[in-house]
Amino acid sequence: MKKVLIVSGGSQGIGYATAQRFQAEGYRIVNLSRRGIALEGAEQICVDMQQADWLQSCGAELAAIAEDADQVVLLHNAARHDGDSVGNLAAENFRQVLQVNLVAPQQLNALLIPLMKPGSAILYMGSTLSEKAVAGCASYIASKHGVIGLMRATTQDLIGSGIHSACICPGFTDTGMLRGMLGDDPAVLAGITGMVSFGRLIDPAEIAATIWFCASSPVINGSVIHANLGQIER
Repeated sequence: MKKVLIVSGGSQGIGYATAQRFQAEGYRIVNLSRRGIALEGAEQICVDMQQADWLQSCGAELAAIAEDADQVVLLHNAARHDGDSVGNLAAENFRQVLQVNLVAPQQLNALLIPLMKPGSAILYMGSTLSEKAVAGCASYIASKHGVIGLMRATTQDLIGSGIHSACICPGFTDTGMLRGMLGDDPAVLAGITGMVSFGRLIDPAEIAATIWFCASSPVINGSVIHANLGQIER
């Protein structure tokens, strides 16, 4: 059986851990990102999803990959996270964030869904901020709320196709992106982990295992899966 994981943003963090997990399970790995994936045997397609026409350079290649597979897992993982607020978010910046976080996934859906066979899955990466908000990242929050809506629309529109969908919403995960945002201040890290019931960051491999479960389990079709170690609500 020819199985393929098509993942956006698989060169680091959760995407990379997921590529590792699926490769170990016998999947062909195809990564879509600007940066190459340092995983032996994985295939890299260099794209910039901030460009509206990004699929023109790789659409035919991706279509051929999907058409040849008996099962496709499409993981919409790439995301742009800006620091902004509703008071200073410029329209053009908002459009760019929406392009990466919401429009590009749908561009992939429109290309690949007609070629995906029963048993395939379309998985979306959300966030704890897909269902709540904090100050200072308005565009990210709005787009991640939209991701849940797109997943729910996917579920309804693909009834009878044998393709299932879910949105995985990680909490504070130990990735380069998060570390870059937190800096090297131990007090900042302690403040973050103090918001988690287990008192630690999530290992990317834990999210990869959750994604594997979702890909393998049609019963969760339409679900929003929170994977955050139990965030403390105050």
